[in-house]
Formats: sequence, C-alpha cells, structure tokens
Amino acid sequence: MGLFSSTPKGPTEVVQRAARPPWSQWGDSFGRLATRSLQIILVLIVVAGAISAMTQLTLVIIPVILALIFASAFAPAMSWMRRKGVPSIVATILALLAIVVVLGGVVTLIVGAVRNQFDDLRDQAVQGFDQVVEWVSTLPFAPTEQQIGDARDAVIDFVTSAQFGSGVLAGVSAAANFLTGLVLMVVVLFFFLKDGPRIWEFLLRPFEGDSYARAKRIGDKTVGTLGGYVRGTATVALVDAVGIGVVLAILQVPLALPLAVLVFLLAFVPLVGATVAGALATLVALVANDLTSAIIVLVAVVAVNQLEGNFLQPVVMGRSLKLHALVILIALTIGTVLGGIVGAVLSVPIAAVAWGIVQVWDGPDRPARMFRQKRPEVA
Repeated sequence: MGLFSSTPKGPTEVVQRAARPPWSQWGDSFGRLATRSLQIILVLIVVAGAISAMTQLTLVIIPVILALIFASAFAPAMSWMRRKGVPSIVATILALLAIVVVLGGVVTLIVGAVRNQFDDLRDQAVQGFDQVVEWVSTLPFAPTEQQIGDARDAVIDFVTSAQFGSGVLAGVSAAANFLTGLVLMVVVLFFFLKDGPRIWEFLLRPFEGDSYARAKRIGDKTVGTLGGYVRGTATVALVDAVGIGVVLAILQVPLALPLAVLVFLLAFVPLVGATVAGALATLVALVANDLTSAIIVLVAVVAVNQLEGNFLQPVVMGRSLKLHALVILIALTIGTVLGGIVGAVLSVPIAAVAWGIVQVWDGPDRPARMFRQKRPEVA
C-alpha cells in the first residue's frame, strides 16, 4: 500500500455524509468554539452599547446611583422609624433634613475657615514659592532666571487668552450640569427614601417563583452592600480626617479644617484618595510652615494610613465588602475612564455590589455555580 493511498469509501458512507444536515457542523468541537465566540461577541456588543448609553446619560444615571447609595445608607434608620410607627413622609423629611444640616454645617465651616485664613496662606505660599525657587536655583541643573520668567509669562498669557476664557465658559456649563444633577439627586433620593420598598416591589411584578426569590435576594444584597460600604467608609474616613486634622491644628497649619474635610472626602476613593490627601496636606504644611512641620504631617499621614489598612478596614468594613486590591485597581481605572472623579468614587461600591450578587445568585449563601470554590485555595 502506497504512502498516500487511502481506503476507498463505500457507497453507504458517502450517502451518510451527504445526508448529514448542514447545521450538524455546529455540533463538532470547532462548531462549539464558533458558537461560544459568537456568544461572547454578542455579549460584548450589548455591554458596549449599555456603557455607551450610560456615558451619554451621565446627567441622569449618576444622580440616580448616588441617590440609591444614600438611600441604602439610610435604610436602617428608615426601617427603624417605620417600625416605631413614624409616617413614611415624616421619616423621609427627617432624613433629608439631617443630610442638609450636616452638609450645610460642613460647607459653612469650610467657607469660614478659607475666608479667614486665605490671605495669610496666600502670603505664606508666595514666600514658600520664592524659597523653593531660590533653592532650585542652587541645583546644578537649575533653570535660569529667564526660563523662570518665561514660564511665568506663559502662565499669564494663558490666563488672559481666549483659551482660558473658553475654559471658564466650560466651567460655567459644568457648574450648571452639577446643579441640575444635584436637584435631580435630591428629588430621586426623596422618593427612594419614602417609597423605596414599594418601588422595588413594583419592579419585581414580572417575576415569579425562583426568579422572584432571586430578585428579592439581589435587592436586599444590593441595599445591604451599598449601605454597609458607605457607612463603613464614612467611619474610616472620619477617623482619618480627625487624626490628620488634629495634627494640622496642633502645628497651626492654615486651612486645617478644610484639609481635614478634604481628607474625609478623598477617603472614598480607595488606594489613591488617602495618598493624594496626605500629599496635599504635607505640601500645605511645607509651604505655610516649614520642613519640620511637613515631615511631622507626613509621618502622621503614614501612621493613619497604616492604622486604616491594618485595623479599621478589616474591622469596620467587614469581610463581606472586601475586594482584592487588583479588582479595586481595575474598577478604579474603568470608573475613572468612564466617569472621571465621580466614576472613581462609584466604581468600587458597584464592583462590591456585583460580587455580592454573585454570592447570593443561587441562594442566601450559595454563589453562582461557576463562581463556587471547587478546589482548596493556594496560599
């Protein structure tokens, strides 16, 4: 038998192959691969379309998400007031008043502190800038006085140029969008606080049986995860702000209160928020006071961050909200690309909600089948 010879096919085998329907080719290994590839492509198209729609409707979607987060944070208080017989409208008004009083008080304190200390900080900043320029001029690679003057002239030209004016107009437009989103968030938050359970029950009307039970678990897990994340993060952020604020006040660093509030707000951006806030506080201490004060502030920032990472986060946040650092980093990157600073703030709680939904997909403590642990974890 020759090397390239083949056994002749009988008439029965030829007839069977000819009789096979065309769609049977999708049943072999290559056909299954093609099917999976088409499914993945369709899912990616749907996800891309949803993300594109969300980016076009950020003025609506972001206020609604923020309202949902705030409503979830106040859900235990609202449930307690309802159990005590407080009417829903009264409980809602009390919750909104508490939010307004807290935010209004914080804004008033910040504005007052900035107004009282801004002139001193400006003068000290000018002196500090001159000192930095004088120190830089002693370096072997220091820029010349003409280069420094050219840089200042470039800044002045930019401020007085039409480009800066267009940037101001863009800032005015952004401020208008911010106010619109704020009003929408307050209105949506009012209805979420007042009729949240009724709204969710209305959305669950199409579901029955196991699907209804799963949707109920998803809703409860979402509210619990968002509320726990906000309350836990606020507690950790408050400790950070108080610790760093006390050090700034003892050192008599200008704008200690606004810097402490900034530390509190940036703590809601995981991984990078605390670093940025600490760097800014250290820079202000360096410019306004001296190098010794800046070093003390830096040590305080590092100590507070270590306390937060090793004690406060595991105890206050709980393991149910614990995400791997890589997941947080990826979520932060995606959120920042899609929604800027607001996206960075919302990305981690949304990721935590997604993981929480996976954990209760098939039961109260039964994750989805593909995410169940099948082998011991490698240490």
